[in-house]
Amino acid sequence: MNVQKLSQKEITDLLQGKDDKWLFEEASKIKGNIFGKDVYIRGVVEFSNFCKEDCFYCGLRRSNGCLVRYRLAPLDIMRCAEVADSLKIKTLVLQSGEDYFYSKEQIAGLIQRVKSRYDIVVTLSIGERRNDELKFWFDVGAERYLLKVETFDEKLYEQLRPGKRLSDRIGKVMYLKELGYETGSGIIVGLPGQTVDSISRDIIKLSELNLEMIACGPFIPHPETPLGGYPPGDPLTTIRVVAILRILNPSANIPSTSALSSFGEEWRRAGLKAGANVVMPSLTPEKVKDLYSIYPGKNSGYDEIFDAVEGIKRLIREAGFIPSESKGYSKRRLDEKCS
Repeated sequence: MNVQKLSQKEITDLLQGKDDKWLFEEASKIKGNIFGKDVYIRGVVEFSNFCKEDCFYCGLRRSNGCLVRYRLAPLDIMRCAEVADSLKIKTLVLQSGEDYFYSKEQIAGLIQRVKSRYDIVVTLSIGERRNDELKFWFDVGAERYLLKVETFDEKLYEQLRPGKRLSDRIGKVMYLKELGYETGSGIIVGLPGQTVDSISRDIIKLSELNLEMIACGPFIPHPETPLGGYPPGDPLTTIRVVAILRILNPSANIPSTSALSSFGEEWRRAGLKAGANVVMPSLTPEKVKDLYSIYPGKNSGYDEIFDAVEGIKRLIREAGFIPSESKGYSKRRLDEKCS
């Protein structure tokens, strides 16, 4: 894929607001040509907030001794799948910290039970698991996997993820693609130490991976992390990143993230207008959803899941789009098969 429709200098200029009118209109036009007015809804079940990693930006980091930890039982997870089915949500995202309490066989059992009972696509977002596990889960029916890179700046990556290497993360993302998963990754906008130039490089490198789903969200400092005293990322810059990613990746699925809504729901609507075509409401049970505290206010808002999903659908309509009941398979992959 040629990602040089925009040069790095042009991307940097756009990130600084050189031509917002053109940027947002172009991204909106491209999205409309590919997806029409449809916005896909993916229901997220955050089934564990335990994590063995110690990332500087994440409230789930193992060193956060102030966080009450939880794990959902399989029955609770299946109830969330039932809720998704009742709401006609066709994708269920099983998400957690990097928690090896759940074995390869337990995760496989969940995938199989969901797939046998409901007409739902299962997406996994559970970190850098072993290659044999990833293959096993694909073989038993998981179709999508999300693994964020967060930043492609090698020095910054290794500062923020102690003991980890950027090359290993990218290698795992590529292995997921090789297995056949619809693969997603993404970046954080506004991390301490980032510059406009480094964000523009992140956009190019993320686009070069040719993924089925790509995401960006603003940095939101968590008080129980080493970055808690830093300012948050800029939502307008994040919206510009969404639009640039759409221009460089016309048929990729791009979410308007919950992190954007932390600045106000108008920013999530703006994300949809700037080229995003996916929203991912939490279906995590009310008793624990506030404990999935990647950043402050991650799951704030509606107390009842049904109200939350109806609120998301209303937001989509207010932005001028249609909540889709489609499974939302990758149009990028379909384009590749036809080329």
